[in-house]
Amino acid sequence: MTSSAKAEAALALHRFGMGPRPGSVAAIASDPRGALLAELENPPAYPAAASALPSSGKAFRAVNDANARRQAKAKMAQREDDAKKKQMAAAGAMMAEDAGQNAGEMAEKAAAEAVPDPGRQFYRDEVKLRIEAALAAEIGFSERLVWFWSNHFCISADKIQSMSGAYEREAIRPYVLGRFVDMLLAVEGHPAMLFYLDNTISMGANSIAGINRNRGLDENLARETLELHTLGVRSGYTQDDVISFANVLTGWTWLPPGDNPEHGGEFLFNPRLHEPGPQKVMNKVYDQEDVEQGRAVLRDLAAHPATATHIATKLARAFIADTPPPALVESMTKVFLDTGGDLKEVAKAMVSSPDSWTLPATKLKRPSEWVVSMVRSCGITQVDPGRFVAGQALLGERLWRPPFPKGYADDEATWVDGMGRRLDVANNFAERVAGTVDPRYVIEDVLGSCVSPEVTQAVARAESRQQALTLLFMSADLQRR
Repeated sequence: MTSSAKAEAALALHRFGMGPRPGSVAAIASDPRGALLAELENPPAYPAAASALPSSGKAFRAVNDANARRQAKAKMAQREDDAKKKQMAAAGAMMAEDAGQNAGEMAEKAAAEAVPDPGRQFYRDEVKLRIEAALAAEIGFSERLVWFWSNHFCISADKIQSMSGAYEREAIRPYVLGRFVDMLLAVEGHPAMLFYLDNTISMGANSIAGINRNRGLDENLARETLELHTLGVRSGYTQDDVISFANVLTGWTWLPPGDNPEHGGEFLFNPRLHEPGPQKVMNKVYDQEDVEQGRAVLRDLAAHPATATHIATKLARAFIADTPPPALVESMTKVFLDTGGDLKEVAKAMVSSPDSWTLPATKLKRPSEWVVSMVRSCGITQVDPGRFVAGQALLGERLWRPPFPKGYADDEATWVDGMGRRLDVANNFAERVAGTVDPRYVIEDVLGSCVSPEVTQAVARAESRQQALTLLFMSADLQRR
């Protein structure tokens, strides 16, 4: 096997996958591009354990039910305490008031301990499967695509923790190698997105509910769909388009769990919230009177040339370079338009472009991608989800918790100032694995000796295994793609 073959295989694993793991460089060295294309045709299945996880609606109902039971227990405890205070007062106890002043807080604490929040465990279980899928993948190209699209169509677990993992499984994973329009429809109609961007409280001013409640429109979902999810900024839409589209999306909501214990938290089109009449969006009039009005707008947005350019640019930036070659973006845009938004074909176009293989590996990996590539290089396939989440928080990329609807940035300027924190994480991880992981094995067998001579020398001169591994983990050979 030639060094050039190993180098191209390592590049494929870093640039398109989750990073080399034991045996992966040798496994694809004969045809790295063919291996990537083969994975697109036959992506690895998500862990079977996912079938035991609750749907987003079921998870939401479980959390809502726990909250209700917790509140009831707290109120019952408060009532009992009030009764005791009255008895003490009747008996002339001087300290009755002091004894009960913190009763409310104590009751809430006792209720929380008696009825734990199931949403935390749902989140932990989802994290564990997601990370282990990335660690176990031979290449990880399709998994990287899941991560890309989950960030593109992000929600936040800070607002709806119970649904965060299920949302990715239901609205993202099934569509990453399908048609963009299908993913768009799944995402914008998912209860997690509707709640995250406040569409569950949006109602047309002239709708039945809007008139009766004297409430009106929320523009968040419409604006972010146009600006972030489809067309992109400065792509021709106006504020009037945002308002009209927001009216189109009124009625897209969910079933309140308190009112429906079997289907609460699931999607519902409520005509009482929907603004009546036709709406004009991007110079086209949509006169449908129900949920199909919104779906018609989304289908047209998915097919718009600006959407094709926006998506192609973001994909190329995420995988290839902060400033991707214009020719690469143009070719991916053309494939998007020619195939009706076939995301598998767009990914193939990216892999098949010479630009994707000739550009130097200078793009800085996002913290999550770097951590996974570091762990993979040591052959580890099982993780403690709590430790992983804590590490991601330290590095500024909390899982499923982006600070804004645009998701986490994908450029070096955003992450380069965090290299000091990466050093802390690398050193801590190196300390834990130094007893079982030989840095020379990682360099020669896992990375296929595709590291710089300077790094090889630094590792050889290190005073300890821990120091050697830390140097390797912090090197550009693992930090960049």
